Amino acid sequence: MIDYLFPLAAYLIGSISSAIHVSRLMGLQDPRQVGSGNPGATNVLRYGGKKAAIFTLLGDILKGVIPVVAARVYGAKYGIDPILLAAVMLLAFIGHLYPVFHGFRGGKGVATAFGVLMALNVWVGLALVATWLVMAVVFRYSSVAAVVAAVSAPLYVGWLVGVGPFLYATLVMALLLIWRHRSNVQKLLAGTEDKIGQA
Repeated sequence: MIDYLFPLAAYLIGSISSAIHVSRLMGLQDPRQVGSGNPGATNVLRYGGKKAAIFTLLGDILKGVIPVVAARVYGAKYGIDPILLAAVMLLAFIGHLYPVFHGFRGGKGVATAFGVLMALNVWVGLALVATWLVMAVVFRYSSVAAVVAAVSAPLYVGWLVGVGPFLYATLVMALLLIWRHRSNVQKLLAGTEDKIGQA
């Protein structure tokens, strides 16, 4: 029975908004009320600066890392199987997208997804970082880098981890990431999407 508490805890940890809490601590505006309205590191960077954005990014990554690492460390003791671990991964990510503590209005999930996958497999995480950085440097759009990384994630997991619950969880995360970036894709097509570092 205790093993089923891990996915629940993962969702609750994921529901803690780093952007909102960092902004409050640093005396900044609520990220949901300024800029793009998205409570994530990119929006915080645009109106709050690099320091606030870095703290937000680290917080969002840790929300993905902590539940997965905890489940892996204590998994043997409490009988957590791959399906439950995949559920932990997915629910930590969904918590960020639809946080119970913030009216189910969350961020787009890029950093938390990265944290989840880094905790699953370091090489997957490094491959995603490389993919995001290359796309960001070449195109200067955070949304383009995020969508390309999302498409790449299941490929990396399938290659480095294998077919199974982890791949299926990653596929769901990738689809949700792309869905959450649909407005950015529309802006890209319209030529109105802000570039990285652009107000």
